[in-house]
Amino acid sequence: MTQYMNTTPPIEFSGSAATASAHFPTQGRGLITAEVLAQLTSACTSTTDAATLAESGRDWWPLSLSWALRNETAALPSVVCRPRNTSEVSAVMRICNEVKIPVTPAGGRSGVTGASIPLYGGVLLDLTSLQGINAVDAISGIVEVLPGTFGPDLESELNAQHQLTVGHYPQSFDISTVGGWIACRGAGQFSTRYGKIEDMVVGLEVVLADGTVVLTGGAPAAAAGPDLTEVFLGSEGTLGVITRAWLRAHPLPEFRTTAAYRFPTFAQGIEACRQLIRAGATPAVLRLYDGSESKRSHEGDGTQATLLVLDEGNEQLVAATMHIVQQYSNQNHAIAADTALVEKWLSHRNDTSALQSLTKKGFVVDTIEVAAPWSQLMHVNDAVVQSLLQVPHARSATCHLSHSYLDGACVYFTFAATPPAEEFEKTYVALWDAAQRAALQAGANLSHHHGVGLNRNRFMSEALGTGMKVLQSLKTTLDPNNILNPGKLGLNTGSNDAALWPMR
Repeated sequence: MTQYMNTTPPIEFSGSAATASAHFPTQGRGLITAEVLAQLTSACTSTTDAATLAESGRDWWPLSLSWALRNETAALPSVVCRPRNTSEVSAVMRICNEVKIPVTPAGGRSGVTGASIPLYGGVLLDLTSLQGINAVDAISGIVEVLPGTFGPDLESELNAQHQLTVGHYPQSFDISTVGGWIACRGAGQFSTRYGKIEDMVVGLEVVLADGTVVLTGGAPAAAAGPDLTEVFLGSEGTLGVITRAWLRAHPLPEFRTTAAYRFPTFAQGIEACRQLIRAGATPAVLRLYDGSESKRSHEGDGTQATLLVLDEGNEQLVAATMHIVQQYSNQNHAIAADTALVEKWLSHRNDTSALQSLTKKGFVVDTIEVAAPWSQLMHVNDAVVQSLLQVPHARSATCHLSHSYLDGACVYFTFAATPPAEEFEKTYVALWDAAQRAALQAGANLSHHHGVGLNRNRFMSEALGTGMKVLQSLKTTLDPNNILNPGKLGLNTGSNDAALWPMR
């Protein structure tokens, strides 16, 4: 029998997980009666083990890490249900919908915004037992995969048995699942070649709040009304539970090469990226770091920006792409740097150990990623960095460009602060308020790939405007009892969610 991966905890609790308390107290409707618990246990494997409930009540949101140091989990579900197939998911949803019990779908729980925190208790629907590849259409390059499949399991089987790759390599690759990628509209580090996850999805199987099973998509392209797949992409478990996915796969690359450049300024590096992308070059990796990040991680002098480039695929296409990269880098006054910088990045790109270490030392550390048109990128960069550094106790604010498109790119900010212990959460909220609102006002969107979760809840109406009414209408129609991941995506739950977090 194939052995698959399991969920990775973000940080150890300061005490026993079995005695961890909930930072957010369970609301009344999240409490489950013995009768309902018996029904759920009959529907699928379920547990009320205290340590399991505590581990399942958190994700990799930085505040969850800090609360763990006080032996707190973010929230406690009443039960963890572990369905093994679509029928069991449907049965759980029917039971919970009938008695209006909240259900929070979860996979690897690697998200960094609190999306999989069971804010109202109830059922934590652990989908990691739905693992594995069901089928591969090698001629078309389509993979049917279950949502609880972790990144390494997916790629190792595709590579070894089918000589294929999906090409989705987020920083959380080792600890995240296919369902999580789709539910949060994730992006991999090779996205300039392979696209974001929404570019890879052919179709979905989704279980609705009442247990109805829906199939979406399934064709290379279509004109049969709005694309229903897009309804569930990025919905973070608020509109349905993803139980199967069909993904596009590519032949394994036959050739790979790398390059690195130093630019006099970050702005010149951005202009080079804009020009080469608009000229048609799409190297798999195109990452530009400002002076501070270059010095911290890429052996820079603190003034120059560093561009790391990697491409793979057909050798002739790769050679043409890298020629265009070199052309526009040279035109923007870059000098070639050691390609060992790319190899170093490849070997350390998924290391998150610094986050745990700094959290234990009392640092506020987090990242914010937004996308904007090329014409606004430097304005967004300047506005966000300046706004962060004006927050009391802020220590640093840096930026890199991580994902590029014909019309714009994602800029990814890392910030840190050293507040007194009693002002930790207040400082965290102030930093996010400053950075997110500065980004929105400068012309960026709310999020490029980390999603909304709980952390960005308060910004949704600002970001979507009257479009928020459309999203709310979808929620009300598909989930009239509001049982699916309530308290997320800025959606109305019929209770005062604003009083839960952030505390004012």
